[in-house]
Amino acid sequence: MSSQTIEGNLKYVRERMLRACKSVGRDPNEVKLLLATKTVSPNNINRAIDLGEMLIGESKAQEFRDKYPEINTDHIDAHFIGHLQTNKVNSVLRNTNYIHSVDRLRLGNALHKRAEKIGKKLDILVQVNTTYEESKFGVAPEETLQLIEQLAQLDALNIKGLMTIGRLSADPEEARVYFRRLKSIQEQVQAQNYAGVEMKELSMGMSRDYDVAIEEGATIVRVGTAIFGERMYPDSYYWNEQLNIDE
Repeated sequence: MSSQTIEGNLKYVRERMLRACKSVGRDPNEVKLLLATKTVSPNNINRAIDLGEMLIGESKAQEFRDKYPEINTDHIDAHFIGHLQTNKVNSVLRNTNYIHSVDRLRLGNALHKRAEKIGKKLDILVQVNTTYEESKFGVAPEETLQLIEQLAQLDALNIKGLMTIGRLSADPEEARVYFRRLKSIQEQVQAQNYAGVEMKELSMGMSRDYDVAIEEGATIVRVGTAIFGERMYPDSYYWNEQLNIDE
């Protein structure tokens, strides 16, 4: 993909983000664009970085490991946004201090243990399965407060907020109810006033529905296809790994 195509796509996405913010009276500076770079070549990632983008997110531990040395990381933040198996924690933490997908205490403990060993503090988001779909990871909405209370005891983890994946549909409006559910959970957590829990970030919305997510309070939108083009694999390749949670 040419730099011109990526530049045009980025311009369109950012204009659409701006319209979404204006439609609900939000400050555009409250919303960060994260480039979802799964299967995207290092060359195309670097083209976007050269155009001023500063936040990328990878979904597969091995792909993250293999691509990272070829990415111009001097002035960017790289997040891990996919399902993370505990046996991949060491690999992922070589390249990031920010995990979007903490959905169980076992993973939190593994991240905490490794972070302490290497002297890091990790920023994390708690992934919530707002759609209750078996094909998606995430803690159940009604169990989120309990998990956050447990994770808050782990000193190496800074809980920044929540993440969800809305229902994958051609109609972005179908995702609105799930984004509202995540916003409601955020408010419930904030009301608990857990020590050390910021709960400022809501990572939600992808290429199909990021404007709806912004309207419902997203502070991070994860956009890949709308910028880099259609991927060769279906969404299930990235999100449905339920058979191998912790191998």
